[in-house]
Amino acid sequence: MKFLTALCFLLTTPFISQAKLKLPWFFSDNMVLQQQSSPSVWGWTDKKNAVTVTTSWNNKKYTTQPDSKGKWKVAVATPKAGGPYEITISDGQMVKIKNILIGEVWICSGQSNMEMPLKGFSNQPINHSNDIVFKATNDQIRLYNIPRSTQPAPRDTSKNFSWKISNPEDAANFSATGYTFGKFLYDQLKVPIGLINVSYGGTPVESFMDAESLKEYNFRLPDPNDPSRLNNKIATVVYNGMMHPIIGYGIKGFIWYQGESNADRPKQYETLFPDFVQMLRAKFNQGDLPFYFVQIAPFNYNKGRKKGDTLLNSAFLRDAQRKALDKIPNSGMAVTMDIGDADFIHPREKQEIGKRLALQALAKTYHYKGFTSEGPLYESMTIKDDKATVKFKNAPVGLTSYGKPITQFEIAGEDKKFYPATAQLVNGGVEVTSKEVQHPVAVRYAFKDDATGELFNTAGFPASSFRTDDWEIQAEVK
Repeated sequence: MKFLTALCFLLTTPFISQAKLKLPWFFSDNMVLQQQSSPSVWGWTDKKNAVTVTTSWNNKKYTTQPDSKGKWKVAVATPKAGGPYEITISDGQMVKIKNILIGEVWICSGQSNMEMPLKGFSNQPINHSNDIVFKATNDQIRLYNIPRSTQPAPRDTSKNFSWKISNPEDAANFSATGYTFGKFLYDQLKVPIGLINVSYGGTPVESFMDAESLKEYNFRLPDPNDPSRLNNKIATVVYNGMMHPIIGYGIKGFIWYQGESNADRPKQYETLFPDFVQMLRAKFNQGDLPFYFVQIAPFNYNKGRKKGDTLLNSAFLRDAQRKALDKIPNSGMAVTMDIGDADFIHPREKQEIGKRLALQALAKTYHYKGFTSEGPLYESMTIKDDKATVKFKNAPVGLTSYGKPITQFEIAGEDKKFYPATAQLVNGGVEVTSKEVQHPVAVRYAFKDDATGELFNTAGFPASSFRTDDWEIQAEVK
């Protein structure tokens, strides 16, 4: 037992060869620091030792004194993108971090659809993955995987990993969504890209949040002194073990792909998800950092449910994500209504998802112009006689169904019963009617668990599913 305890300590403690001076694992050779900013560098030493940090790009020295627990931290000023550079850290003994690039750093986080590597999961492929992997050699793209960890209290460092220079073997094991997002950014920006993957499959959003941000919710929190029986479904434990360790590492923004594990609680997600983003931004203390997320794809969540089971409709969770756009400033949502699969919860078109996220970042964060970066979103509804006319944002040249019938609109009257509707494209909007509803009050589009999108803007981006009503969610029973 003593041996196992000692081994666990070694595996979870920051490590720099026999020296007293210790750093978190992610301060290592080949890392990327955010350009033209003031990212922090930190570590531990004897509390009596002053620490000097020297950055090779300007030969500037920063000296600091550890606190009573031996932790020290300094903010270093970074130049425009470039490198390679070095950072030298000394407390009497010297540690040198080499081959550092200065560029754009993004955190890629979420559950299994973000975690899913380029090589795919067992029996679950990713389209074009081998071609992407084959071309993945690029010393200007650096990859860091935070290893899976659940902890009862916040940790100061992650489990052991090191920065990887992009190559086929390491790219194949990195987030497919994250990698293709970063590669698309690199192709346009031509600066070093650092990608930090903080993902854990099957994890609800509350597990990525800290205890303080969950005070208004009725979640069971772990005993901070009891590391036993923890799993990633428990609130705060993934934040403690995986997100908290990297807070302070200067970044440009976040991409996020999660929601499937909250599909049974869509009403709660309407507030929980924006609270999560607010918490992240507060922790990193860099203002309203860009936050681009993926709307969960259509999928048959009721597959295998038996008679008497409560049925899910993930369209309500997608709608909670759509509504979050108005609550989360400096955000964007990549819609996946056209690339889901009723039988697989992990869409194969990860390259397209990464591209859609990157287009939003290029338009909104890097201010590239002249192209469309997002799909149509419900804007307003007007009713005249027996017709409801729906207008959309993000459709400057109008809408299209590519010549196919539009079949997924529903319409309801005051009785709140929805009927299949006839939909026609009219003057940049959609006119919706049904013989069953003489006095319409609400419209829904593609509001089924595994509906496939059929409405697009002329740039080819799918419209999000939506509902105009705010009626209480009624659980269905099979």
